[in-house]
Amino acid sequence: MKATIITIGDEILIGQIVDTNSVSIAKHLNAAGIVVHEKVSIGDDSTQIVRSVERALGDSNVVVITGGLGPTKDDITKKTLAGMFGCELVPDQRVADHVKRMLEGRGIEFNELNRGQAMVPACCTVLFNAHGTAPGMWFERDGKVVVSLPGVPYEMEHLMQDEVMPRLKAHFELRQIIHRTMITAGLPESMLAAKIEAWENALPSYLKLAYLPNPGAVRLRLSAYEVEGESVSKEIERQFEALRKIIPHNIIGYETATMQELVHKLLTERGLTLATAESCTGGNIAARFTAMPGASAYFLCGVVSYSNASKHDILGVDPEVIARHGAVSEEVARRMAEGARRISGADYAIATTGIAGPAGGSAEKPVGTVWIAVATPHRTTAILKQCGSDRGQIIDRASAFAISLLRDELNGK
Repeated sequence: MKATIITIGDEILIGQIVDTNSVSIAKHLNAAGIVVHEKVSIGDDSTQIVRSVERALGDSNVVVITGGLGPTKDDITKKTLAGMFGCELVPDQRVADHVKRMLEGRGIEFNELNRGQAMVPACCTVLFNAHGTAPGMWFERDGKVVVSLPGVPYEMEHLMQDEVMPRLKAHFELRQIIHRTMITAGLPESMLAAKIEAWENALPSYLKLAYLPNPGAVRLRLSAYEVEGESVSKEIERQFEALRKIIPHNIIGYETATMQELVHKLLTERGLTLATAESCTGGNIAARFTAMPGASAYFLCGVVSYSNASKHDILGVDPEVIARHGAVSEEVARRMAEGARRISGADYAIATTGIAGPAGGSAEKPVGTVWIAVATPHRTTAILKQCGSDRGQIIDRASAFAISLLRDELNGK
């Protein structure tokens, strides 16, 4: 069972808004066992809309469209689909009454443009939009379905959940799509692939493995399409248990698990405390921890010691050490971590110092060079990482490496 998602709006094509609708729609469809075959974004042009929908119907069983259902002249989707399916626009009293009530509640006049939103194609099933003024529409042709939804994400989400998905499940005989994702850290994608090659080659043919790298982690997703759910889910769990024996120290968790969540759990369970001293990461590490509920149980303080003076005045780093080795150095990173631990009284402290760019690099220390240190009750460990060339990427990667080093120290590695 295949689906195509079409998002309509010039604002998407010129980058004025980010298309989040197709992400949400795809999740709903996949959860029901419908494979998203294609995602397309097009402008507010009737010829392009018709051409895109007709082409999608040739390849897919379901076409879900968002956008172009508002009251203004540039919103042409409804009229275009009525023409494509060969029917006229007719008034729908329930929609009209609903739109009028909503607008009156907001103190907005119910004018001719608003009355136009109650006009719907005679050949569609109206999908009542309880959260907005533009109704959704359900069309059928030769056993295939075209759904048109408003582009406002909040309204679209409710219609997908309350109207579209129940109808799709009733209309089609659907089999399951199963995705399960394991989160790994500590091995780059190429090294990870080499280490688990034998395991990957032995996977059942109906299981597909995808590598999904991001800063500090690689996600391994096992997928099975149009299968019987329970037995396949058990097989995926068996396969991941086998993988856990191959890379036991590199597994963070499943689905959306993060390294900071794992460290959060370790610190909380063990009653340990943490402080941070950040230069190039600018407080990003502290932000990752304090974003989690319960961080106050262990997170004592975070220092953003961006200048050399603050490294000395707050953390106690000797200016002679900075002058001799440079602010971006192992020696300074170690002393920053030790200083943060000392002034806060924390059990553990993380420090970062590096060159986030775009300027400031040299042949010896190019942009992306980051020293990371973790001070513990027993020792201080420091590592050097090259974190790329883009400023945002450097900050993300350095933060991820730092939290990973903390995890290793907590586990006594």
